[in-house]
Amino acid sequence: MKVWIISVALIGLGLLTSCAQMHPHPMDMTQAIQNAKTSADHEALAKHYDATAKEMQLKLEEHKKMLAQYEVQSQYYGRRGLDMEAMCQALIHFYEQAAKANRDMADSHRKMAADIK
Repeated sequence: MKVWIISVALIGLGLLTSCAQMHPHPMDMTQAIQNAKTSADHEALAKHYDATAKEMQLKLEEHKKMLAQYEVQSQYYGRRGLDMEAMCQALIHFYEQAAKANRDMADSHRKMAADIK
C-alpha cells in the first residue's frame, strides 16, 4: 500500500515538474517596459525580444522538419498523420507570427533607444 502511494506521488511530482516552465522570463516584461527610460533599458528589451525571436525560429524549424517527415512517411502514420500534419502546419504559422512579432518589438525598442541618444 505504501509503495503504491509513494509511486503515485512520484508520478504526480514528475508530471508537475514536466509542466513547469523551463525558461521563465528573466524579467517582468510589463514592469520592464513601463520602467524603460534610458537607451540602455530599451537596448536590453531589444536583446530580450531578439532572443525570444531566435527561440521561436528554432521551434519553427523543428516543426518544419517534423512536417517534412510526416509528409515523406505518411503511409506509416495513417489517418493520424493528417492530424499531425495539420498540427505542425498550425504551429509553423504560430511560430512564424511569434518570431515576426518579437523581431518587430526588438526593432521598435532599438528605434526608441536611438531616439533617446
